[in-house]
Amino acid sequence: MARPTSTARRELGGELRRLRGERRAVDVATALGWSESKLSRIETAHTGITESDLDRLLTLYGVATEDRGRLRDLARRGRTRAWWTPYRSSVPDPYDEYLALESEAVRISEWEAQVVPGLLQTDEYARAVIETGADVEDTSTIQRRLAVRMARQAVLTREPPPSLRIVLDESVLLREIGGREVQCRQLSRLYEASSRPGVELLILPFHAGAHAGLVESFLVMEFAEGTRNPVVHIEGLTGGLFRVKPDEIDVYHDAFDDLLERSLSPEESRTAIAETRDHLAR
Repeated sequence: MARPTSTARRELGGELRRLRGERRAVDVATALGWSESKLSRIETAHTGITESDLDRLLTLYGVATEDRGRLRDLARRGRTRAWWTPYRSSVPDPYDEYLALESEAVRISEWEAQVVPGLLQTDEYARAVIETGADVEDTSTIQRRLAVRMARQAVLTREPPPSLRIVLDESVLLREIGGREVQCRQLSRLYEASSRPGVELLILPFHAGAHAGLVESFLVMEFAEGTRNPVVHIEGLTGGLFRVKPDEIDVYHDAFDDLLERSLSPEESRTAIAETRDHLAR
């Protein structure tokens, strides 16, 4: 099954379908000399659209030239080959969409109660996590998924990098994934990451008691103003789940604010990470 390469392509397809309104697809396609399937593939984001074809379509829809800038930008971005394209055979559909969103997010706020988030994992820690996946059947799949996870981390070095806010449950520091030595090196990576510009890494201590994130871990992605609304992602055993309704987003924003209030300060969090690492290294 063909998959779209980016959220930009999906957004453009949705906009074009909205602009078509009550016009029949067959009538639009005939007027442009296209097949109906070509128009359908563009609207459903299964194919991109050239700038000349986009201009012809927008002219047919009566969109003024001065109002076409954002749609042209979406079309340009939608034609860009996604960096994870070579790995698609081992990437489930929901994860494909997640990668597209993550690559475009300008702010990422994540609450994690079980493991270190993928953007901050070492390769050996990531391998230990991936190997435990219920849907992993062979070493080649493990290797491809590991390669994708490591490649994802390049988002932190782009210009400008996204603002990254992470709250980790204290148990994440203590859970020896991959063994004590692997966990120790992972904590060193966390300690280093906590001092990077644009990264806020906080620890939620056990003594914080009950909190708004008890039910599930989650991640909120926000995007450049005027592009798209925030998206919440929740990881599950059978794939990721997205929340996009404004009232649902508000619930997760409030939950994350509660976690921030109950967490240790940045300096106290760095100390907690270092002390746990030093204890493991003994």
